[in-house]
Amino acid sequence: MSRPRDVVEVICRALVDRPDDVEVREREHAGSIRVELRSAPGDLGKLIGRQGRTATAVRTLAQVAAGDVGPRVTVDFLDDLPER
Repeated sequence: MSRPRDVVEVICRALVDRPDDVEVREREHAGSIRVELRSAPGDLGKLIGRQGRTATAVRTLAQVAAGDVGPRVTVDFLDDLPER
């Protein structure tokens, strides 16, 4: 587990109504880190925020946690759509 993943998980669990439903996965690819975040359907809007401000702040903090010389960090807020 990396620091960016841990930072994203702690922040997002603090923001939602159902913190136990927050799922954070990390993948490394070509020298970069991708953090994938899933939450309860009603909580996704809280994580994204108005005009994406909360999501931008979470992404910025994840990049800062990686450090100045660290890898590039991407945070994806995933929405699981029901199958049709």
